Amino acid sequence: MAHPDLTARVDGLFLGAAKDRWEGKPPSAIQKDRVSGPQDISFNGFSGDEQADLTVHGGAEKAIHHYALDHYNAWQSEGHLAPNTNPAAFGENISTRGLTEDNLCIGDILTLGTATVQISQGRQPCWKLGLHTGNKKMPYLFQKMGRTGWYYRVLEPGSVAPGDVIALVERRHEDWSVKRVTQARLTRRVSPHEAEILANIVDLAPGWRAAFARMADGIAHEDTTARLGA
Repeated sequence: MAHPDLTARVDGLFLGAAKDRWEGKPPSAIQKDRVSGPQDISFNGFSGDEQADLTVHGGAEKAIHHYALDHYNAWQSEGHLAPNTNPAAFGENISTRGLTEDNLCIGDILTLGTATVQISQGRQPCWKLGLHTGNKKMPYLFQKMGRTGWYYRVLEPGSVAPGDVIALVERRHEDWSVKRVTQARLTRRVSPHEAEILANIVDLAPGWRAAFARMADGIAHEDTTARLGA
């Protein structure tokens, strides 16, 4: 399938370790710090990166989180982030300009340095995002605005350094932008027909396919208390 010519430079790479961040709360690795030089990428993401709870973060379907630097000005101008906030305020691993949820699609395959990655799903924000940014409304704002970022699965391990190129090489589902699919998943406002289509997109993460299968069967309710409640 033909695809648009989408390329960007990697403005920043950010890795972090699991730490005790908040009293009475479980550890978190949402704090990511800028790194320099080439970083190795395995099937589970960056070798120097950690996730605290692998039941909800990390793993093959959420190996790398990419967030558009393009969104930072909007968050700041709207008063949701402090002025001059720098990446990785949202816990992202990769920051670029020019690639967003609007111009990328589920299943897109990209080269990332010498690695090859594929967009597997959008991000489902949780309460840790609110505490990390100092704005407890942030998880809800992520869902409302659709500026969530996205996750990659790794198809071919390799390495990438700041300044390297990330480029779209294959588009498989041109009708299903990251934003469209993520908003359908988070709001559950999707027709049974579209939910059935999404449930059968093999490039979509299995957990999301299962959720859309339930929606296709008319089960729209989902308890998000544990995910969104701090």
